[in-house]
Amino acid sequence: MKNKNKKKWYILFTVPLLIIFTTVVIIPFLIGIYYSFFEWDGIAANAKEFVGLDNFVQLAGDERFRESAWLTILFTVLSVVTINAIGLAFALLVTSKIKSANAARTMLFMPYLIGGLILGYIWQFVFLDVFTLLGEVTGLDQIFFNWLIDPEFALFGLVFVFTWQMAGYIMIIYIAGLQGIPNDVIEASKIDGASPWQRFIRITLPLLMPALTISLFLTLSSAFKIYDVNLSLTGGGPANATELFAMNIYNEIFGSGNYGLGQAKAIVFFLIVAAITLTQVYITKKREVEM
Repeated sequence: MKNKNKKKWYILFTVPLLIIFTTVVIIPFLIGIYYSFFEWDGIAANAKEFVGLDNFVQLAGDERFRESAWLTILFTVLSVVTINAIGLAFALLVTSKIKSANAARTMLFMPYLIGGLILGYIWQFVFLDVFTLLGEVTGLDQIFFNWLIDPEFALFGLVFVFTWQMAGYIMIIYIAGLQGIPNDVIEASKIDGASPWQRFIRITLPLLMPALTISLFLTLSSAFKIYDVNLSLTGGGPANATELFAMNIYNEIFGSGNYGLGQAKAIVFFLIVAAITLTQVYITKKREVEM
């Protein structure tokens, strides 16, 4: 009887979630694949023309899409490195024996709670007014200026803001990993005369591989899919210097009215993100087994 009751409760809570997931994710995804084989402007009253794989072939000659792909890859690499490095540094800091560690955790995590759109508008003000003022006061106007209007610096400004948003969240994952490391292993290494750096490289980092797997997956997928901060902070400018994958797809569909081509871009985007994130998980999971 107990097993039957458990199955009933399992079905009661699982089936509605599966229905919602199928309705919100699976069905629209399949419809998107269907539309990628048509030339259509997205207006229901207008006819759809079947073009087969022409939309996918057209992507090969789309220079703006290739530029967007390169910018997204560059943004992702920079973001993954900075977010994980700073997140791990924060985790090591707040798990050390310092006063007000709990307050520090809260303050460092708070940027993640701010919505991406609001965050972008906040940092627009910072770059426009605060950075400009700092440049005038310190004389370092080559560093402190409005990065968002410079095509060479705008992408780095986007990386800076995204790192500021995500580092505190990744910190929480690393904290959980650090707290799972047995104290007796650390104490034994101290007795053997290992330096703090040796302990970090030889003990802490290998035992953090499960947390690193999760953190890399989250930062990779989030960086590739970023849209809200991209929209509110730079809007893809200046001169498309920060138009990343998601924004390029949005502009193709709703800006240019090329619904079929935009859906083809979305399918390619999905395949790229899936391939990279699955490869990352496979490699880091393998490292966990080796360790």
